[in-house]
Amino acid sequence: MKNLITKVSYIVILSLFISLTASAQAKKKADKDTENWRYEIECVSTGAAGTYLIKVWSYSKKPNVAMEQAKKNAVHGVIFKGFSGAGAGCTQKPLTNDPSVEEEKGDFFKEFFDDGGKYMKFVNVSNDGAVAAGDVLKIGKEYKVGVVVSVLKDNLRKDLEAAGIIKGLDGGLF
Repeated sequence: MKNLITKVSYIVILSLFISLTASAQAKKKADKDTENWRYEIECVSTGAAGTYLIKVWSYSKKPNVAMEQAKKNAVHGVIFKGFSGAGAGCTQKPLTNDPSVEEEKGDFFKEFFDDGGKYMKFVNVSNDGAVAAGDVLKIGKEYKVGVVVSVLKDNLRKDLEAAGIIKGLDGGLF
């Protein structure tokens, strides 16, 4: 009986180790996809005051990884890319028009976009994370997944201004 318990314990521990290793590998892949900032961003509609409601199309070999990375991609897009759309008020410039700021402030953005990093304060997944059937596309060996998110752009702007990353809207007027 003791031998059976030892074998079962060994199997449980081994299974847990394999699961954690697979999870760590998925995270590495997700981080690699994010480092490349491969995504598309488009306006869904005007959100509540101080927010953007956008759809982010992220790429990955696993749809769930693309869905998770959409939050980072959305905040990155609001800061550095901006977006457009068909609706009124749907075209927005990025928060910074200086593309070199990402590299110049690399340490700040590395920490900012770490898993569970500060970027999480500024983004929420809409529809409880549900993705429409037409928003998961298989393209070659990877998936393109569209996720609707809300970005608290006013709060994001204030935070980046306070950190000295971007200039305030009134900067240079007086």
